[in-house]
Amino acid sequence: MFKKKKNHDNNTPENKDNVAEETKLAGEETPQTEENAQEQAAAEQPELSAEDKLKEELAQANDKYLRLYAEFDNFRRRTTKERVELLQTAGKEVIVSLLPVLDDFERAIKSMETATDLTAIKEGVMLVQNKVKSILGSKGLKEMDARGAAFDADLHEAITNIPAPLDELKGKVVDELEKGYYLNDKVVRFAKVVVGA
Repeated sequence: MFKKKKNHDNNTPENKDNVAEETKLAGEETPQTEENAQEQAAAEQPELSAEDKLKEELAQANDKYLRLYAEFDNFRRRTTKERVELLQTAGKEVIVSLLPVLDDFERAIKSMETATDLTAIKEGVMLVQNKVKSILGSKGLKEMDARGAAFDADLHEAITNIPAPLDELKGKVVDELEKGYYLNDKVVRFAKVVVGA
């Protein structure tokens, strides 16, 4: 009549051995180390022929090539997009700095409608011009001084030749029709000049 109590304490060494034996009998495998698993996987795979190995290497090389090509293509697209964005906004800083000058011109036009003093208008226009020059000068723009200088095809564009009024002006710039400009020491507009012959 007395029933034996089952021992539910699984932490005893006896129970651990019993559980391991039961799992083996049930068809479950005990956990293997990584080395054992690799050895077993290598043993299960049949030996590849030289041709199969070359095919596998070729497939890996093709895969690597396709990945590199896709990566390069993405890089190229990204840099092209960044370049287009940069070109669209390259002049933004200069334009923003010129907006106050535009406001000055609008005020000058309004004042000219009712102004009677011509000297005040001239002074206002000269102030606006000086403001434009100082803004552009701060961005690296510099005027080219061509009058009296020797003609240089890298800096000047000769419109015409005239007889030199003085002997020392032969081959030199006699008159300047349109100013030339440098931007950070690089010519951005050639000076249109008249050269003495």
